[in-house]
Amino acid sequence: MKTSLKASLVIAMVIALVSCRDKASEKRIAELESRLAQIEGNKATAAPTPSATPETAPAVEEKPEGPLPTMEFNTIDHDFGTVDEGKKVSFTYKVKNTGQAPLIIQNAQPSCGCTVPEWTKTPIPVGGEGYVKAEFDTKGKPGINNKTITVTANTWPKTTMLKFKAMVTPKPDGANGPTVK
Repeated sequence: MKTSLKASLVIAMVIALVSCRDKASEKRIAELESRLAQIEGNKATAAPTPSATPETAPAVEEKPEGPLPTMEFNTIDHDFGTVDEGKKVSFTYKVKNTGQAPLIIQNAQPSCGCTVPEWTKTPIPVGGEGYVKAEFDTKGKPGINNKTITVTANTWPKTTMLKFKAMVTPKPDGANGPTVK
């Protein structure tokens, strides 16, 4: 009887281990291990049941030691105004390194695929200038558009959010004019 119960518990543990790794499974595994230890009579040598793992919060990054670069943009907001649908418009955000170390722009991530960023890929020396360029394709984007580009660099904080907006005038439905019957 004990052997079949023990085998059942081992099979249950294997199934739990193979299944999805979520908190409920981990808790169930701990319960099964505890139950197995009780059945075997090894209460004194049983491994302690692990406590439920708390939700892992994103690691808070700490400010690096030593001199750092500083990004100073001429503007972080741009308004393209009213633009006809189907046109590509671009704006170049100028950035100056006002810090104490060379500035390296590591990435510029747009909020959607309609925006293509370009940026200075070489280190920007202290006092030097660089750029982040945003090209916005208005095709299929009628109405008010608010977009962002997240710039990641070796600064503190690591990211800076650039924003732009545009009012895109939709193409007329009958692009070739009305049909006369």
